[in-house]
Amino acid sequence: MTAVRYGVENQVMTVVLDGPASLNSLTPQALDGLDAALDAAEGDHTLRAVVVTGAGERAFSVGMDIDFLGSCFDDPQGTFLPFLRRYHGVLARIEDLGVPVVARVNGLARAGGFELILACDLVVAADEARVGDIHVEFGMPPGGGSSQRAPRKLGDQRARALMLTPLWLDGPRMVEWGLAFASAPRADLDAEVEKLLALLRGRSRPALAITKRLMNATRSLTLEEGLRYEREMFSRLHEEVGEVAEGYRAFVAKRDPVWGDVDVRHLG
Repeated sequence: MTAVRYGVENQVMTVVLDGPASLNSLTPQALDGLDAALDAAEGDHTLRAVVVTGAGERAFSVGMDIDFLGSCFDDPQGTFLPFLRRYHGVLARIEDLGVPVVARVNGLARAGGFELILACDLVVAADEARVGDIHVEFGMPPGGGSSQRAPRKLGDQRARALMLTPLWLDGPRMVEWGLAFASAPRADLDAEVEKLLALLRGRSRPALAITKRLMNATRSLTLEEGLRYEREMFSRLHEEVGEVAEGYRAFVAKRDPVWGDVDVRHLG
């Protein structure tokens, strides 16, 4: 069974799917743990990033636990569909979190594990990683959002190739296809993740949160609506967040900016 453990160090929360014996498979208990980690992340305004990864070197996550999946097929309405609805909720929370969420893809990721990667903002993968969808291979359509997120992230043809055929991507191919920001040999994976985290630490929490929210809005708004929303949020940030001019003042004074830990969820 996969437990979820998390901890915070130097403005970064690391969330670990900790079930290496089951290749960090997903169960209702794992979703409980992810929800708890997200609760903690939402309440910690010192954070500048969250990293999600799997325990061990073999897998990031292989998706739903095979034993639990059996009970899902035995009771689709009472077990399977409620689990999928809840997983959709967890993935939406990751997308909506006010700091970037980085997937550290250390190994195998398929089905629900692939769908977890798609919900993250940035991805750093081991060269040795293997990522695929595989739902059709088992005679099923996807149920955790990959049919909608993959075309948006990968483009139509690549998403179709990955989801309709038994294709697998390694780390370099994930970068080539736009699924990952960077890849590195597994021995250097932590160092590669740290390079990215170093670019996020010390940045303005409100600016990170609002910029992520504006970029997420492109999924549902027209260009005209999105531009109007950007102007609205820019204006509200100036009116309601005192530190918005800190970057400018620090640049003029030739000093490092001093950012607070302002919660901007109320800006909507």
